Amino acid sequence: MAADAQDQLTGASSAAPFVVPLADVAGPRDTRQPLVSHGCWYPSADPTGEHVAFICDRTGVPQLWTGPVAGGPDGEGIHLLDSDPDPVTEVAWSPDGRWIAYTVAPGGGEHTRVLCVRPDGTGRRIVAGADSGSSAYLGCWARDGSAVAVTVAEPPPSPGAPAREDATAEDRGAAFGELPADWADRDGRATLLGGARRGDVGPARDGAVPAGPLLDGALLDGTARDRAVGDRGAAAGSRAGGPATGRAALDATALDGAALDRTALDGTPLDGAALDGAGRDRLSAYLVDPDGIASPVLVAAESGAATLRVCDISQDGRLALVRRGPRGRREAVVLRTADLGTGSVLRVADGDPWIGRFSPDGRTVWLRSDHEREFAALLAAGLDDEGRRTGLSVVAERDGCDLELLAFAEDGRTAALSWNVLGASELRTLGLPAAETAATAGTAPWAGAGAPPWGGATGTAPPRDVPLPHEVVTRVSRAGPGGLVLALSGSQRRPGVWWLPRASSPVRTPWSSRDEDAVPPGRPPVRPAPLRPTARDGLVLGGWYYRAPGRAEGRPAPCVIHLHGGPEEQERPVFEPLYHELTGRGLDVFAPDVRGSSGYGRSFVDADLGTGRFAAIEDVADCAAHVVLTGRADPTRLAVMGRSYGGYLTLASLVWHPDLFRTGVAVCGMSDFATFFAGTEPWIAESAAHKYGHPVRDRELLRSLSPMSRIDELRVPLLAVHGEHDTNVPPGESEQVVRAARERGHAAELLVLREEGHEFRRADNRRLFRRTAADWMERHLTG
Repeated sequence: MAADAQDQLTGASSAAPFVVPLADVAGPRDTRQPLVSHGCWYPSADPTGEHVAFICDRTGVPQLWTGPVAGGPDGEGIHLLDSDPDPVTEVAWSPDGRWIAYTVAPGGGEHTRVLCVRPDGTGRRIVAGADSGSSAYLGCWARDGSAVAVTVAEPPPSPGAPAREDATAEDRGAAFGELPADWADRDGRATLLGGARRGDVGPARDGAVPAGPLLDGALLDGTARDRAVGDRGAAAGSRAGGPATGRAALDATALDGAALDRTALDGTPLDGAALDGAGRDRLSAYLVDPDGIASPVLVAAESGAATLRVCDISQDGRLALVRRGPRGRREAVVLRTADLGTGSVLRVADGDPWIGRFSPDGRTVWLRSDHEREFAALLAAGLDDEGRRTGLSVVAERDGCDLELLAFAEDGRTAALSWNVLGASELRTLGLPAAETAATAGTAPWAGAGAPPWGGATGTAPPRDVPLPHEVVTRVSRAGPGGLVLALSGSQRRPGVWWLPRASSPVRTPWSSRDEDAVPPGRPPVRPAPLRPTARDGLVLGGWYYRAPGRAEGRPAPCVIHLHGGPEEQERPVFEPLYHELTGRGLDVFAPDVRGSSGYGRSFVDADLGTGRFAAIEDVADCAAHVVLTGRADPTRLAVMGRSYGGYLTLASLVWHPDLFRTGVAVCGMSDFATFFAGTEPWIAESAAHKYGHPVRDRELLRSLSPMSRIDELRVPLLAVHGEHDTNVPPGESEQVVRAARERGHAAELLVLREEGHEFRRADNRRLFRRTAADWMERHLTG
């Protein structure tokens, strides 16, 4: 997209966030918990690199903890900073060491808020997302630690509320059935969180799921859940009456008073009409002072944004790096903080939102990008004083591999690059060039062929491959002068945090669980084997096969085909408690990457767009055929299972291939695209339209792709599982398919997990889910 005066992330902003002090709820010092098998992830180190803030579920809920990188045995010296039961999802320690910022999901739902707390557990406060119905998430810290960036999303007004003064007549009158023709362009607008009746799903809301049994105390009747969802929808649709005393009122209109005018990559004007007719809504990004002394400062505001995250602020505060755009069309935007003008825009890769960083002098921005590329690489964009791009070069690339994670040392001259190599990770550190070198346009001839010519020659760190004790890196973060902290996962252990001192090998932090404690003694985790099935149209797929222990090679086994979500997620060789539960029951598991998955290039990700969705459904059958024809699986004892998009594929596979599987388990899956688009969060509907199709213009395609349109083809028992607070894929999607299955005489049950959203974060609920699913599979495959 060309960067010009019209391309500005500005416009009338929503109300600025305000700091809300909370009671301190830190746990006692040197907290010890009896839970031996636990996970630790998302580390963020203090300025010295000696202490790390991290997320840990040792209490059964993901919470915020701190601990020394070289503490005593068995978690000695760790400290629980927030004992509230709301799950923590992100963590960032301030560069000056005074605050730790973190994102929480109240009630386990999809809406989040940002808090800050002192490293000793005092001073806890909400810095964004305090308003009812709003949602907020973390951005970066200012380099001096004086402010933290947050993105705030406010729900649209409820029906009957006065229209905003800046709303156009077209905004006020737009209705779901009257969306503009270009609404689903791949770089179109999105809408924001909330809205009246956003949780109401299904054609007959006054009807309940036919009476059924209880699954471990979770009632299958949907009436009570409908009331709860309706109450939440009403709460989210209501707005606070007015700004609180002392709250900053910031004007985010463009300098000339014009509203934001965005265009698609091809120059087509994009209309801002919302899905539900509520008008144009905004995501706004601010720099917020956790002390509450300085007023919030607007960094960016975008009408109908799908995503908006501040990834970095230059050392002099002159420029901001912002990620925006729907999945499949992410963009890095360099903004001038003085006037909110756009300096440059460049396509960046999906996946990890932390897309890059400015050089210390602000003359270069380093980006993890797939701009004009099949796979993501490290690019360097030279910048002038206005943030405009002066050149673009490739710093590091690898054939057939995505650059998945990117982090920088404290001096800004050394980078850590984690590459995705067919699902496993390879980590390398390398020195970065000077600004004048990076600004040179073109592709460096040495890229991908070893070390850059300046590696170590100008005082930066020489290139170095880092040996990894486990297969997958999930996060890399700087830790003091020259150090890094890594979050690792592997097929033989639960997630943990490793400290990587300068020029050394990773060392496990003492508060991360030991490899031998991943599971109870007696049955070690299964190490999966990679498989590369070929689809009927010749496309090579991927995946990992888990063979139940004790089964001889060549002896066909009952097998569960497990499908991941996304669709852009990827199966990785990491310890998955569900697979461990299934293999412990004597069931093999094949976890494939069908078309649409990440890790195999942009063309593979886009291969399921539009009518390509039918080919993705056929991929599931082809994967089942592969494990049967290679002698691994018994063709008479196959089952299919998946969550989110994988839950949709599960339902689709059961009705498109009704004689292939003996049963299915659909977790948080869409059963009807029409009801999904009507009930999901509006911003998710906008993002989903880029992947699945326009809910109006592509109505017939979506109807033909919906499992509910072929429900008469269902032949086998079905278990559906859903979180009660899921507003991504509302629980009605599971309720209506269970209802329809029972009406046709099939065995069908629904497990609703309390205090969970689209992700299951609480240990007791995760345990209930996997045991219920494994019981169901064992009964129908071996009974």
